[in-house]
Amino acid sequence: MRRKTKIKATQLVLLVAGLSLWECGSRLGWIDPFFFPAPSSIMGRLAEWFSSSDIWFDLGVTLLETVLSFVFGITGGIVLGIWLGLAPFARAVLNPFIKVFNAIPRVLLAPIYVLWFGLGLTSKVALGLTLVFFVAFFNTLQGVREVNPVVLANARLLKASKGALLRHVYLPSATSWILSSLRVSVGLAVLGAVVAEYLGSSMGLGHMIAQAEGVMDATGVFSGLVLLSAFVVALDAIVDRMEKRLLVWRPNQDHEEAELATR
Repeated sequence: MRRKTKIKATQLVLLVAGLSLWECGSRLGWIDPFFFPAPSSIMGRLAEWFSSSDIWFDLGVTLLETVLSFVFGITGGIVLGIWLGLAPFARAVLNPFIKVFNAIPRVLLAPIYVLWFGLGLTSKVALGLTLVFFVAFFNTLQGVREVNPVVLANARLLKASKGALLRHVYLPSATSWILSSLRVSVGLAVLGAVVAEYLGSSMGLGHMIAQAEGVMDATGVFSGLVLLSAFVVALDAIVDRMEKRLLVWRPNQDHEEAELATR
């Protein structure tokens, strides 16, 4: 506990020191506030935004796009990963096609999705889904393929059915891999939603940043980035709590580090 307190205190000191230097540099003219607005200006703009009800609507839109992208992408990636992990012939046939699709920079698909689905919710979810899908797919596939052969052989000796093997052998093996991809997937889902909003939308955090950039408002751009960062950190904290609840059997990392420190 004391180690955690020290870490948090050090982080707080570094944050305060960095912001103070930034603020002083901006006020003393060492930093051009046109390109790098002072933290006080950014906080003032955020307070202005939150004094209006519009910001909550934009946050809600981005959150909806992120959640839908995350859920659909994770679900599709897990289902396909399990299927190909258990079907060697299908995996061999589809492997080159998957490699080709995976090689495409997904962000470049955003304009195509706008052409196909328009500027509404669907194009944003499609981009986020595409980003999340491959992370979940490859992690699930690897988890299924890395199942312990001794456990698998013993289950087969006990005449376990295919459903029982999936439920009691393959899924537990893939669970750690799937959960380890959740945190990355959250960031990618947000990235997909915001990039799609930035390229063409009338609402959302990406739209706010694009609007500020269009009028050379650096304070608005930095304020949008700060708000976006806080948004991602909040979602990451939710996923972290979910991961800890689902992986209660995993040894506590802090406990392990404390044991190593005493040796």
